[in-house]
Amino acid sequence: MQNTSTTSAAFKGERPNILLIMSDQHSPRLLGCDGDSIVRTPSLDRLAEQGVLFENHHCANPLCVPSRMTFLTSRRSSDIGVWTNQCRLESTIPTFVHYLGNADYETVLCGRMHFTGPDQRHGFGQRILGDVHAKLEHIPMFTTGQSADGVKIAGPGRTAYTRYDQKVTHVCRQFLEARDKSPGDRPFFMTVGFVLPHCPFIAPKQLFEEYLEQVDLPQLPADYHQSLHPFMKTWRATRKVDELVDEEVRIARAAYYGLVTLMDQLIGQILDTLVQTRFGENILVIYTSDHGEMAGEHRMWWKSSFYQSSVGVPLIFSWPGRLAEGLTIRQVTSLLDVGSTLVEMADGSPMQNVSGQSLCRFLNGHDHIDDWPDTAFAELGGLTGNAPGRMIRRGPWKLNYYHGYDRPQLFNLEEDPHEWHDLGGDSAYSEIRHELLAEVLQDWSGEAVLRRTETATHDRQILEMFHQKTQHSSHSSADDPPDRWTAPDGCNIFPEI
Repeated sequence: MQNTSTTSAAFKGERPNILLIMSDQHSPRLLGCDGDSIVRTPSLDRLAEQGVLFENHHCANPLCVPSRMTFLTSRRSSDIGVWTNQCRLESTIPTFVHYLGNADYETVLCGRMHFTGPDQRHGFGQRILGDVHAKLEHIPMFTTGQSADGVKIAGPGRTAYTRYDQKVTHVCRQFLEARDKSPGDRPFFMTVGFVLPHCPFIAPKQLFEEYLEQVDLPQLPADYHQSLHPFMKTWRATRKVDELVDEEVRIARAAYYGLVTLMDQLIGQILDTLVQTRFGENILVIYTSDHGEMAGEHRMWWKSSFYQSSVGVPLIFSWPGRLAEGLTIRQVTSLLDVGSTLVEMADGSPMQNVSGQSLCRFLNGHDHIDDWPDTAFAELGGLTGNAPGRMIRRGPWKLNYYHGYDRPQLFNLEEDPHEWHDLGGDSAYSEIRHELLAEVLQDWSGEAVLRRTETATHDRQILEMFHQKTQHSSHSSADDPPDRWTAPDGCNIFPEI
């Protein structure tokens, strides 16, 4: 996308209503506005045309819970002790939502945020639709996780996740329409949490068939497996991705493309509601995702790696007339930066003890900032038998360190955007490798991560045992707490013939 506007009206002094849409597992590459010629994302494309697109944006941990908790706190996994989906964010750690509440914003959560533990709010004053805890009946539970079996069931159909996102959209639109009629005396910040395009890769039949003949089939270089870093060899073997044949990969890619378009259609309904209400003229809209999805690139799936399609995420800010429009930012940014940005725009007290920085200078029309650090960190917590790791991205360079391995991975994304050529063992790049390795290890220890996750695992087992012993033998849907959404019967149907 070209920069069509380098100036924008100042937003200082204006306290907008804020609508943040967060999806789950959306590859940054699958956006029409970012150059994908196959996927249809007209709603997100429209948002980017009216706003600022961040092209090199990263999550701080490419896994659902740790990504979301680092996003909310603007702190890294090692700072808050959240590395895996089983970890809990301590209620003593403030989120940017707390800061917005202190700035007299009404804070509303509609849908998914993947909180674990008893605190299901972490700063949100109200929750108008609970999180998804739907069991995908008739789908083996392992298929929703990181296993090749989950790719093999891909195809046409529908799941509870689709039904849930439709409900999220409906409740969001109801809220906007009600607020249009009864504005209230405070601005609002609402997060709309979708679960799509998260696996399982099961998409509506029409969308699946649309993409089946269009998607390409990713190929690997001839010496790919021989030149792989040992960590990635273990990653692939654990998840059995090399068992997948071409047709299975093609079917799953078609379904994933279909899920992205389905999500875009739901976002379009929300944007249409904004236009039909007074919020079309005074609302800041942000779109992002918690992490990416490999979607067959490197013949890999899901997240939990430091490749760009996994650790990268889309980010769009749009507030026509107040922010730059049609601007693409290519400097390196992080989800950790979003909280400080929103708090500044809300005229709140600056966030303290955080790693993120405000993006407001970019939003005001600067496509390059000389003193911007151009750096992002990400961490992995040792999921599925793999060692913990840490990544640093600085400008075109990316270094991935894995605990217990002799050397890191090193890529130059400017020359090698698909990360085929690992320079981690090349002596010609020893200077940049040593520099980045020293920085990535400066305040991080793989041993410390393992010790803390082991303790957290034991603590969780004790709490789960207590819960099982004290819960009632029966539990009707009428008794469901407000922070839980239960899937209606008949949500999961596949394959759809």
